[in-house]
Amino acid sequence: MRIPRIFVDSVLHSNIEVTLDGAQTHYLRTVLKLTHSDPIILFNGKGGEYSGILSSSSKTSVTVQLEKFHPEERESPLRTHLGIGVSRGERMSYAIQKATELGVSRITPLITARCEVQLSESRKIRKVSQWQRVVVNSCQQSRRTRVPEVRSIIDLDKWCKETASSAKFILDTDGSERVDSIVDSPEDIAILVGPEGGFEEEELSIAVQSGFKRLRLGPRVLRAETAPLVALSILQSAYGDIP
Repeated sequence: MRIPRIFVDSVLHSNIEVTLDGAQTHYLRTVLKLTHSDPIILFNGKGGEYSGILSSSSKTSVTVQLEKFHPEERESPLRTHLGIGVSRGERMSYAIQKATELGVSRITPLITARCEVQLSESRKIRKVSQWQRVVVNSCQQSRRTRVPEVRSIIDLDKWCKETASSAKFILDTDGSERVDSIVDSPEDIAILVGPEGGFEEEELSIAVQSGFKRLRLGPRVLRAETAPLVALSILQSAYGDIP
């Protein structure tokens, strides 16, 4: 069985004991059925990870004895910032989960003209927290040692104007740009993806005026949760760490 990896939002050092929270305890004891001295890996998203063992447990907590630090780095040399229109239901969580597996560096949820989700300010905060948990769980599974940030939900036009990546693309089925048209090898790429229904013409104009190129991924129309994953895969293959 693969050694479980657990994210801990705290300072970690070799040769210390770390007590995990209730949800982590339930996962390790009840789901995975770990027992005393079973191996565990902890990481805090700052780079590297720590091997350790389960040193003690109860119904409400598990304690891990950290042993050795492993300076693993599994981040892509290509930094990618995904701006994605907020979608309904599980589509958004799915896109965020898979984007994390594909090495995305930052994610900003966007309010666009065709968003079908209405969120109060309090719900926006809860949604961002929920999506950040999706990112953490995906990092645990995919063995990433750094955790991408899910930023606050903002309007599309504000994000377009503030994004300063060296290469910027808006995914557009009517676009004329291709990935192989990029002259230089960028280190930082912004990708703008719409919700269900895509973008309105005014939004396309705002993006283009902000330096975004209209990138066409192919002849077929991709779903809102599929398009960013295809774009990330292509860009990681061309400029990142996917062979």
